[in-house]
Amino acid sequence: AKGVSEKKVINRHALKNALIPVITVVGLQIGYLLGGAVLTETVYSWPGVGRMMVDAIRSKDTPVVLAAVLFLATTFSIVNLFVDILYGFVDPRVKSQYK
Repeated sequence: AKGVSEKKVINRHALKNALIPVITVVGLQIGYLLGGAVLTETVYSWPGVGRMMVDAIRSKDTPVVLAAVLFLATTFSIVNLFVDILYGFVDPRVKSQYK
């Protein structure tokens, strides 16, 4: 009805609305990946943060456990922050009310 090309309609309207759930799922999957790393690294004896954390728990090495948990929590928080910032670029209606 506006006389706009199909490509422009897809890029401006459809793609932006379709990207929001994709961004959400990718952000959640990264969180699951971090949590699953503990199990995967332990089962397959791969070196990594998850295996280090399990070994530290078994040997009651509290500072290493705290460092591993802090690392995983910080990584998860940074990914969530990135997802929230990406929302603002994809959909301007989601931008913060604080300016």
